[in-house]
Amino acid sequence: MNEQLAASEDRLAAATGMGAVTLMVGDLDAMTRYYRDVVTLQVLAADGDTVSLGRAGRPIVVLRHDPALRHAAPGSAGLFHTAILFESQPALAAALYSVARHAPSTFTGSADHLVSRAFYFTDPEGNGIELYWDRARTEWSWVHGHVEMATLHLDPNEFLREHLTEAAVGGATAAEAASVGHVHLSVGDVATARAFYVDALGFDETAALGNQAVFVSAGGYHHHMAMNVWNSRGAGPRMPALGLARIDMTLPDDDALGALGERLRHHGFEVRDDGRTLSFDDPWNNLLLASTQTV
Repeated sequence: MNEQLAASEDRLAAATGMGAVTLMVGDLDAMTRYYRDVVTLQVLAADGDTVSLGRAGRPIVVLRHDPALRHAAPGSAGLFHTAILFESQPALAAALYSVARHAPSTFTGSADHLVSRAFYFTDPEGNGIELYWDRARTEWSWVHGHVEMATLHLDPNEFLREHLTEAAVGGATAAEAASVGHVHLSVGDVATARAFYVDALGFDETAALGNQAVFVSAGGYHHHMAMNVWNSRGAGPRMPALGLARIDMTLPDDDALGALGERLRHHGFEVRDDGRTLSFDDPWNNLLLASTQTV
């Protein structure tokens, strides 16, 4: 029994999920317009230099204005993309149609990943975005603890023909919930990412591409986070810059939060605890904040 307890305390709770992604931005008005009018998120709160956008009351992207910051140098660690998960294909199609109408030049690609169907964009300040929909978990295939994913052709126009309804164009899906399904990071090397996100933080590894990328999750999801070196191999710790400011995680209860803090400290990472949330930095100075779902 003690061995089982130790094993459970080694991993993140199965009900762990991702919260909002906070971005430092240079032009708050332009970025708010993009996420609101193009990506179809709703402004949930606006307070001075900070705007929170999301769906059905759930924050997805938080924009924080700091005109003094500049873009990071090419090859730096940081955000690869924020992946926004839609609950239905018509809702995803409505968002895709909105981008096609209002900012088609920001579209960068699409793919069927077997577990999901995804469309990729770059916002006006260079932050990557994925808009996607998941197939049912019963349709995912697992082999030796890794989920089968691929990058297959997905025609955006065909997707729109199949799933864009008149009701969705008219805003019928605007009230549907969406969430941050996963966050993908650019890092300096995969071994260090695995040591932090799997061994210390407690995610399970669900897929890997040699020394190029690793995918991790809790509770049998295909991935809550991913780390790759495609544009950033050898990158060191980040300096303050526009782009990623914070990644939020949600844990189911205080016990899960306490176990996370103990595990990180055991592995030698500094954890800041204010009594309700834990905050900590990964090896590239990406800030993560963990809280319970009741916060």
